[in-house]
Amino acid sequence: MRMLSVLLLAAALLLLGTPAARPADNGSWSVQPASGPSGERPSLYLFAAPGTTLTDKVTVTNKTAKPLTLRLYAADAYNTPRDGGFAVRDRGEKQRSVGAWARTDRDTVTVGPRASVTVPLTVTVPDDAEPGDHPGALIALDERVEAVRRGALAVGVRRAVGARIHLRVNGPTVPALSVEDLRIDQDRPLVPGTGTSRAVISYTLHNRGNVTLAPAVALRAEGLFGRTLLERGLTKPPAELLPRQRVRLTETWDGAPELDRAEVEITATAKGTRESAAVTFLAVPWLLAGVLALLAAAGGALWVRARRRPARDD
Repeated sequence: MRMLSVLLLAAALLLLGTPAARPADNGSWSVQPASGPSGERPSLYLFAAPGTTLTDKVTVTNKTAKPLTLRLYAADAYNTPRDGGFAVRDRGEKQRSVGAWARTDRDTVTVGPRASVTVPLTVTVPDDAEPGDHPGALIALDERVEAVRRGALAVGVRRAVGARIHLRVNGPTVPALSVEDLRIDQDRPLVPGTGTSRAVISYTLHNRGNVTLAPAVALRAEGLFGRTLLERGLTKPPAELLPRQRVRLTETWDGAPELDRAEVEITATAKGTRESAAVTFLAVPWLLAGVLALLAAAGGALWVRARRRPARDD
């Protein structure tokens, strides 16, 4: 049976998917900033000027009854294109931001049963670092491959946990959000009133700035004469849209008009920025329209013939 080797960061990403309120933990081990004078810190919040070096510490805790050897590495963060979830680059991918600047004093750490090890962390910010937010995470990866069955398929899984790094480089902050490529796909019955109509609205949220945004998105649709057909806030946008990231989202409109001319507008708002995009669509039952067009053409032909007949009789 074929064995697939997969780097699974699921446990880490579940904790990284929203602003962390507790240490990253998968039940077997955890990674968190070392406690400071103010107590426990769930994430690393760092501020630096270009060209400076920051030092901190992270604590790796083994919650199992056996020793654990884990590989440590820093990784850049990004939004997954499909749903905007918070994810981190794989160790083998190119790191361009905090994933390239952050280093622990060792590549691997061995932690005894139910014990903890505190590891120094250094972040070297280059002179040409762009101002703004540079999100990432410090990952503790178990490189052993565990066999997991997915039906008839055996999958090799490697588990990891990541503690978030929130690094802001000093300089001008520019919040900039746009709504792009707004489209509507319609699904209507051939004959009005004989089925359910729906529309799928798709759009791209693009963080064009250099700071992390928490976008609120509203959908509004108006019909002829300014009638409000739909108005609601959307729940699918990510809680955090990272700098320079794009996310493609969809929204379903059940009961979309079957015969109307409508304008759909998407408005995205975040701190310091607000942008909208709109598109107009025509809801026409094309089968019925085709039948009416044929009837009109036939009626026109009969009228012409009726007009010409008296002329020939004369």
